[in-house]
Amino acid sequence: MRKNAPACRSQESPGGRKGCAGGGRGKINVKKVIIVGAGLAGSEAAWQAAKLGAEVTLYEMRPEKSTPAHKTAGFAELVCSNSLRGAGLENAVGVLKEEMRRLGSIIMEAADATKVPAGGALAVDRHGFSDYVTKKVTEHPQITVVHKELDAIPLADDAITVVASGPLTAGKLAEDIAARTGNDSLYFYDAAAPIVSIDSVDMSKAYRASRYGKGEAAYINCPMTKEEYEAFWTELVNAEKAPTKDFEKEKFFEGCMPVEVMASRGKDTLLYGPLKPVGLEHPETGVRPYAVVQLRQDNASATLYNIVGFQTHLKWPEQRRVFGMIPGLEHAEFLRYGVMHRNTFLNSPQHMQATLQLRGEDTLLFAGQMTGVEGYIESASSGLIAGVNAARLAMGKAPLVFPAESCHGALCHYITTSEAKHFQPMNVNFGILPEIDMRNENGKYIKDKKLKKQRLAERALAAIESFKAKIGE
Repeated sequence: MRKNAPACRSQESPGGRKGCAGGGRGKINVKKVIIVGAGLAGSEAAWQAAKLGAEVTLYEMRPEKSTPAHKTAGFAELVCSNSLRGAGLENAVGVLKEEMRRLGSIIMEAADATKVPAGGALAVDRHGFSDYVTKKVTEHPQITVVHKELDAIPLADDAITVVASGPLTAGKLAEDIAARTGNDSLYFYDAAAPIVSIDSVDMSKAYRASRYGKGEAAYINCPMTKEEYEAFWTELVNAEKAPTKDFEKEKFFEGCMPVEVMASRGKDTLLYGPLKPVGLEHPETGVRPYAVVQLRQDNASATLYNIVGFQTHLKWPEQRRVFGMIPGLEHAEFLRYGVMHRNTFLNSPQHMQATLQLRGEDTLLFAGQMTGVEGYIESASSGLIAGVNAARLAMGKAPLVFPAESCHGALCHYITTSEAKHFQPMNVNFGILPEIDMRNENGKYIKDKKLKKQRLAERALAAIESFKAKIGE
């Protein structure tokens, strides 16, 4: 572990602390890095900060205390889906993952090591993934893990603090965060899909295929006729929901919309969403069903499958009854029922800088879903940025703003510059990246969506490659 810092001439850093300008005599005033939370963002932040030479103390309250969504004490637990979404560079989340790989992400290292078949997506064995991250982070010589619930943000004169406590942050810690941000933190509801045992799925009715034949036949597909779908839809929209406890009102992020809420928007809504049959013709008959419910592999041994897009807040007996109407799932064994929980996020445009520092408190950074990024990979990427900047601040260097042309930079720009009054969580997408020149050599505009995505992806990765040298300078 790093005990002594190199000699240098100190100078005032942008945050008001003395840092190293290089050369000369004296001793650099190296601060430690404190990280709150060992989820995807916190684990990534700890890894990045330690990799840059910082002494890291990582606080994680589990197993001392858990949350309504977590089931284990492992780091980077995937509490909802086991999918990290698209694997290719034709979509922005695939580009974001590739940026993270090039920046030495522990989350992407773990994902690539524990992936399971998922067609054109990257899905992982959720327990293997968490075990991998937990082992790597806890064994890093620069990281000290403390299992303890915190009542307040751990600020100290000799430390840079990153809060990555997650969207389920509650109690006194949540009150402290709210007090520092004007008590205007927002929230929405998040929901997880049920998981069933593969042995209980009736494969005489279901079939294996991936949409449009992309990748291996990784999904189990449960086809519905029009009559079966309409009967299912009727029961779904009329099923009894679990009570919302003391929550003020229901407010959902579109990417995690409970299936019953989506269905209530109209009889055909699910046919253009999770039950869309396009590209899922039966491999033997070639017939396209009226609707299709997909199951995606959830663990490496392929014994568990989750019902894709079926995040839900129905009571458990209602889930058993209504989802049992799906062909192939009549006798399914539900190993985990769907659950819903409240997620908290900051009004980041009002409170956050693009470096993920809190405005007015340069030694305090935030990362993860609580910043308003939505999704596993987006959360981890914010942890990467926060970890890099925390380490730099600890060593007296200026924090970095990631290039706007990259997916990392575009996400930070979005969450810190959007209209604060209407701010909502955002997944990474090509729409938040700066426009790119689509003219040909003759100056004529090319209207080609596929080519545009390709150019945006190439520009993003080139920007990250150029930026890498600045991180450890």
